[in-house]
Amino acid sequence: MVARQRILVVDDEPQICDVVELYLRREGFEVETAHDGEAALKAVERQPPDLMVLDLMMPVMTGLEVTRRVRRRFNIPIIMLTSRGKEADRIAGLEIGADDYVVKPFSPKELAVRVKAVLRRSGAPAAEEAGSTVIRMGDLSIDAKSRLVTIQGQPVTLTVKEFDLLWFLASHPGQVFSREQLLDKVWGYDFYGDGNTVTVQVRRLREKIEADPANPQYLLTVWGIGYKFAKLH
Repeated sequence: MVARQRILVVDDEPQICDVVELYLRREGFEVETAHDGEAALKAVERQPPDLMVLDLMMPVMTGLEVTRRVRRRFNIPIIMLTSRGKEADRIAGLEIGADDYVVKPFSPKELAVRVKAVLRRSGAPAAEEAGSTVIRMGDLSIDAKSRLVTIQGQPVTLTVKEFDLLWFLASHPGQVFSREQLLDKVWGYDFYGDGNTVTVQVRRLREKIEADPANPQYLLTVWGIGYKFAKLH
């Protein structure tokens, strides 16, 4: 019997937790809820979930702080719940490692679709379509089967979406993609973000894999168009 995937839902409004839990259980997930950041961190320590649905604005400890602490030790996919019109908050969430976001008020059915999409992408062997499992360039190595990235042999911790974006660009060296194309190819049709999402993820990737993020050698900007991965030598 295949174990059900576990989702941790964190929101200080019990009604939201109850509704989300109901829909996710209907979709076959095992669900645990928490109503504050401290309880969420304890739940993660006790048994890391397969994915977190995390409210951004909570008293005492915000979703941003919870994400920061989780990211120090775990690479759990995180979907952030944000308020409508708070673009700066959404960008902040992506900056610290959220994989997706849903704007309140939201449809529980839409959230369930997002959960499935993020889990599907996080578990997908990204190398199958590309026909290769390892890409190497200079000091950088990307292994799609293990989803492991190393610089000079040292592992680099990436979020699900950071890895997906890096692998996609590295699989098409020298090819330029607009932000809109990357949203479609990497995030998929079920993601409703904007170009800032890509910009934030590229910035985070450069900080992790480039010796000098201001003068990147791998992830290059093509001004007025988008981004490309440098051609392999």
